[in-house]
Amino acid sequence: MNLETRKHFVVLGAGPMGLMAAMELLKGGHEVDLYERDDRIGGMSASFDFDGLEIERYYHFICKTDFALFKLLDELNLSHTLRWVDTYMGYFHRGKLQDWGNPVALLKFDGLGLIRKFRYGLHALRAKSVKDWRPYDKLLATQWIKKWIGQRAYDVLWKNLFELKLFEYTDRISAAWIGTRIQRVAKSRRNLMHESLGYLQGGSATLLRAMEHYITERGGRIHLQSGIERVEVRDGRVAGIVVNGTELSCDAVISTAPIQYVPRLVPELPRDFAARIEAIKNIPVACVILKLKQPLSRNFWTNINEPGIEIPGLIEYSNLNPESGVSIVYAPFYMPKTHPKWSRSNDELIDEVIGYLPHINPQFHVEWVLARHCHRYDFAQTICPPGFYDMLPPMRTPVDGLFMADTAYYYPEDRSINESVNVARELTRVAMAGTPK
Repeated sequence: MNLETRKHFVVLGAGPMGLMAAMELLKGGHEVDLYERDDRIGGMSASFDFDGLEIERYYHFICKTDFALFKLLDELNLSHTLRWVDTYMGYFHRGKLQDWGNPVALLKFDGLGLIRKFRYGLHALRAKSVKDWRPYDKLLATQWIKKWIGQRAYDVLWKNLFELKLFEYTDRISAAWIGTRIQRVAKSRRNLMHESLGYLQGGSATLLRAMEHYITERGGRIHLQSGIERVEVRDGRVAGIVVNGTELSCDAVISTAPIQYVPRLVPELPRDFAARIEAIKNIPVACVILKLKQPLSRNFWTNINEPGIEIPGLIEYSNLNPESGVSIVYAPFYMPKTHPKWSRSNDELIDEVIGYLPHINPQFHVEWVLARHCHRYDFAQTICPPGFYDMLPPMRTPVDGLFMADTAYYYPEDRSINESVNVARELTRVAMAGTPK
């Protein structure tokens, strides 16, 4: 690339999407500076010191269809770190922990009659076979599910999961959003009876460190604890950024931070475009993490539908990735900030989770708890109503040289590092094609 076509890009956000965007820009021969408010790279996949254990703030897992991630692992010579595990699911219902996630478990499940179980299985097979989710973008998720499995099965198997994750948005979510989540896990199997999920040796930190090395080795610069104050715009075009009161010139800005920040950073955005961004809503999460002396169960994932238990499930991450040598449990509280529980302290939420554990395993005792923590994030789950494809603003904004995407652009796919890679590649393709000369 000659100097006339080489551009200076600023990337906002050093999560997997921002790191991948920086990598793609460097491959294109461009100059890259990446700015991150946090003191570490990784975003939601970043690790922290949990009582001497390096572990991710929020749980991640890999599925058999994560092809973009596989390609990246191969590119970074990390394919050998990928491990597959036959994992188990459970369902806590009617006061007992039941097996879940395969045909035999469905037939044995205590809570539904045979016909309803058959209808549930047909719906799962249907979701697994869908090749184009765009027609489902216009449908309501709850109506779609009820049409297939009926009200009774919905109440037993889905109602609690929706309401404890989406609250007032429960009946305003697109069928494409839930359908892709069913499909992703349904296709990640060794065979009909065995779910198979993956993890990286060393966790997501293994990948993040390799991406960081790739960027810095090729001249990219990563600036931590360096959130920008605004994007400078002149004559409708990006002219630079302001960091710590200092203006720094650049040719283009790619934001991978939550798009809700963009209108604040770029007041020059047209009002109608800013309104489209502001129309995208999110649900926060407070995610409790526990280190236990021993596992609660053999399950990686346990769904919960039980009166008095106000979390949709438990994730026993150590039943997927056993490297820590202890039992690690994640328990997410999804809720809008208007919910009274959001104002509670982290310790109160942690104590609430610990109070639920004897229901899951009657042998549990509070002395099992070796360490406890709670992380919060404001933009954990994008609300994706019917017609969400059309709601999403374009990645290329009306300001020349300003581009944006965040986890909302994974739609309809689930949140994952795989989708961070996919969206980053599309975002940088748009940016490199659309940056003014």
